[in-house]
Amino acid sequence: MKDLNLTFNLNGREVSKKISPNLLLVDLLRDVLNLKGTKVGCREGECGACTVLVNGEPVNSCILPAMKVAGQSVITIEGLSKEDELDPIQQAFIEEGAVQCGFCTPAMVLTAKALLGKNPHPDESQIRQSLSGVLCRCTGYRKIIKAVQKASLDK
Repeated sequence: MKDLNLTFNLNGREVSKKISPNLLLVDLLRDVLNLKGTKVGCREGECGACTVLVNGEPVNSCILPAMKVAGQSVITIEGLSKEDELDPIQQAFIEEGAVQCGFCTPAMVLTAKALLGKNPHPDESQIRQSLSGVLCRCTGYRKIIKAVQKASLDK
């Protein structure tokens, strides 16, 4: 297959690359653009470890063809902090001890960011529902939920 030009906004800056039309977004981010914060888990869209934000919405980048983000805005965990200052949700995860092995953390943080962008003060049920697409094998989610609650109170 012939390579195609892809242009999109990544973490606030325009990126243009010539890529294979069947390249998945997770592979573009990790292997081509060297952004390792997006994790590869199941490669089936089931575990959520590969979650990034596309136009503010959480998506599983392991099943999304990279060409689908043409002209779109993509935010990865690397793009969340500004000028060496952590995003409030990142800070809340640290303060609440919501980081265990760290594998799911980027996806959890980005999913929480999307939730708080739509609903600045969600209740516990809404937080649980929002985070249900990202699996964590290390914890019972309690500290993660507390971190999201803390970040919502800071808004």
